[in-house]
Order: sequence, then structure tokens, then C-alpha cells
Amino acid sequence: MAGYLTTHVLDTALGKPAGGLEIELFRIKGDAREFLGRRITNQDGRTDGPILPDDLFEIGSYELVFHAGDYLRESGQVSQEPLFLDLVPIRFGMSEEAHFHVPLLLSPFGYSTYRGS
Repeated sequence: MAGYLTTHVLDTALGKPAGGLEIELFRIKGDAREFLGRRITNQDGRTDGPILPDDLFEIGSYELVFHAGDYLRESGQVSQEPLFLDLVPIRFGMSEEAHFHVPLLLSPFGYSTYRGS
């Protein structure tokens, strides 16, 4: 089975999926960040396909950058600048060819993540 990466963003303050949130993906090699793509979450808080499909998968280190500030402004949850959370980077490793799922649980003043299934 080839490896691939998915994500899911849930707005824990509103108790619903975070639709319309921009996510960027980078491959990390030493001090370099290689841009691999940009996706927008759908109404279910997911991307319309793997954020890293199997044909681009390599074992290694990656970074997802969630544009939380734009989403939080659009949803009317924050108004004061600067925001407590704006860009939320999550750097992680994928050590085997498998399905990796990295969800984000988001609110205006906190977030958490884990390796999901």
C-alpha cells in the first residue's frame, strides 16, 4: 500500500467542521521547505482528496500550515488584531508507507492535533 496524507479541521468553539480553511503543505529537507500544494477545506472540514496523494508520497518530514486566522475572521469569532492564532504550523514525520491522518481541532485561543486514522 502506498502512503498518503489526509487532514480534517474541526471548529471546537462552534462545534462544527471548519469549511473554507486554507492549508499549505511543505516537505522538509534539512533547513529547506519544499512547497507541495495548497488546499481549501470543504463543508465537512476535509479536503476533496488526500492533501498528499500516493504519487507524491515520500517517507520524511512534512509541515502543514493551517490559515486559522483567515478562517476565524471569516466566521466572526475574532476581531482584535493581532490575533492570538493566525498561521498554525504542524511539523511531523511519516516513517512508513501508510495512511497518515493529521486532524486539527481549532478554537480562537487554542488547538490540538494527533495522528488519526
